[in-house]
Amino acid sequence: MKIDKDTVVTLNFRVTDAQGRVVEQSREPMVYLHGGYDNTLPRIEAALDGREPGYRVSLDLQPADAFGERDERLVRTIPKRDFPPGVKVGGQLEGRNDDGVPQVFTVMKIKGDTVHLDGNHPHAGKALRFDLQVVGVRAATDEEIAHRHVHGAGGHHH
Repeated sequence: MKIDKDTVVTLNFRVTDAQGRVVEQSREPMVYLHGGYDNTLPRIEAALDGREPGYRVSLDLQPADAFGERDERLVRTIPKRDFPPGVKVGGQLEGRNDDGVPQVFTVMKIKGDTVHLDGNHPHAGKALRFDLQVVGVRAATDEEIAHRHVHGAGGHHH
């Protein structure tokens, strides 16, 4: 079966930075609903459209086509007293950006009485290479299409 709108695609992937260092790699295959549902990057969907299992591709993406440019407005320093006990570096919490939109922030550093947060994606501002291999393709169920994501093994569980 070919990858087309409303198909479920299973991929193995490896992501490397400009120096060739692996920044992310699949231990288990990634599974997503193809067809403009924002379940993967648009350039990845475009490169895989019409392809079949076994297809391999390497994509060099600039930040705008990957995880975006860094936005320093998403960096915050907040008093530690405003956090519950046990706040740790690497922890994530949901807050709001300057426009009031919900935003996930990562605790980057705790220094003295302050906590440094970053709302940027960890790979924002980086040019990245995506090495992809299509492992499987199947028709999506009506429920997956209605919910706009994959259900079951490798996908979302309600």
